Amino acid sequence: MLLGMAGIGAGAAAADTVIDTIPVGSGPVGVAASPFGSRVYVANTQDDSVSVIETIGNTVIDTVGVGDGPFGVAVTPNRSHVYVTNRFDDTVSVIDTGTNTVVDSVAVGDVPHGVAVSPNGSRVYVSHLFNFTMSVIDTSTNSVVDIVAVGNGASGVAVTPDGSHVYVVNAFEGTVSVIETAGNTVVDTVTVGDDPSEVAVTPDGSRVYVTNTLDGSVSVIETAGNTVVDTVAVGDSPFGVAVTPDGSGVYITNTGEGTVSVIETAGNTVVETATVGTGPAGVALGPFGFRVYLANFYDDAVSVIAARKCSGSLCIATGSLAGGGSTGSGDSGSLVGGGSLAGAGSTGSAGS
Repeated sequence: MLLGMAGIGAGAAAADTVIDTIPVGSGPVGVAASPFGSRVYVANTQDDSVSVIETIGNTVIDTVGVGDGPFGVAVTPNRSHVYVTNRFDDTVSVIDTGTNTVVDSVAVGDVPHGVAVSPNGSRVYVSHLFNFTMSVIDTSTNSVVDIVAVGNGASGVAVTPDGSHVYVVNAFEGTVSVIETAGNTVVDTVTVGDDPSEVAVTPDGSRVYVTNTLDGSVSVIETAGNTVVDTVAVGDSPFGVAVTPDGSGVYITNTGEGTVSVIETAGNTVVETATVGTGPAGVALGPFGFRVYLANFYDDAVSVIAARKCSGSLCIATGSLAGGGSTGSGDSGSLVGGGSLAGAGSTGSAGS
């Protein structure tokens, strides 16, 4: 289903509406974009590839073959490499962005899922869905230098802006593990909602937003005390989460209803719900917040949203601005669980 104003280029667009739809590979889930917004990388879990999108024209300029069942994707701060988790062969593919070729493959734990890169680019953190651990990869050697015990069903991963802590969602027990990176030790465990999936940290590091797939909500964690300070009701089966660069808003993909909820962080209230494609999963925003890219699992496509820009209660559409300015980081079981949208059964049985 193609909605909004697909194909609009220089003309203005209403805030939080679909302005373009980009065909990618089969079963796209993870989305990340390079700093400064020139490229967006999409993990296609059902055809073992990564689509490389040029944001100026919103076109796929390359397709990179990776491992079996790619899911999570993250770009290094210097834009030189992309790290992709391959859930069905327990590896992480390392893509050289200069040539768009896989230059290394790192063996990790059982069903690698989420992935995040430290702000200085020296470490990559990879969660393992089935063995209660997270791998720490040294990017200078692309080798695992530590394994951290976390909770059951480790899925989404996010690093604080100062690199001091990593937040890992434990989908099967409804918690989030808080890891201190200096010693790679778990220093806290936060109880959130039912079947949490993904996680994102605000630019100032004060809040963490966690999607709870089975109860249609988002938990808001205050990092100062690692306590849940708010719970926001969103749409059906929320999965992906991304915070705007200025910290004013949070975009949540609602996989079960084909929409995106926009949360205003000032009051943690939903201020907009936009219709996108079928089975929206991963989501990434640009450095200036003008564009939002999200993967629609069942459409084999990426929706491009003209994001709102807010200052208090004043919001403007930005459909005509920064055409190339984009960058990042169901039902029972959600995208992370076995037998769900991109479950751990096989790449050819989505939604079974």
